[in-house]
Amino acid sequence: ACSAPHPLGNYNKEKHMPETKPDPEMEALSYEEAREQLVHVVGRLEAGGASLEESLALWERGEALAKRCEEWLEGARKRLAAARDQPL
Repeated sequence: ACSAPHPLGNYNKEKHMPETKPDPEMEALSYEEAREQLVHVVGRLEAGGASLEESLALWERGEALAKRCEEWLEGARKRLAAARDQPL
């Protein structure tokens, strides 16, 4: 058996995905803040010139920001659905 640490850090063998812990900084972002940061990250990735390590860090940050935006949008969808179900 290989005793080297997994290259993705803590590895959840059941889901075959790196374990992610809640990030209080990420959870504190508004939709607009997360989207603005995501646009910046995508711009940096598209511009190129970053090292592999920096590119991976940017990609991971972008994934987390996209997830945060999706959480906000899902919450808004639920609120709209609840409002539609309320009698006037």
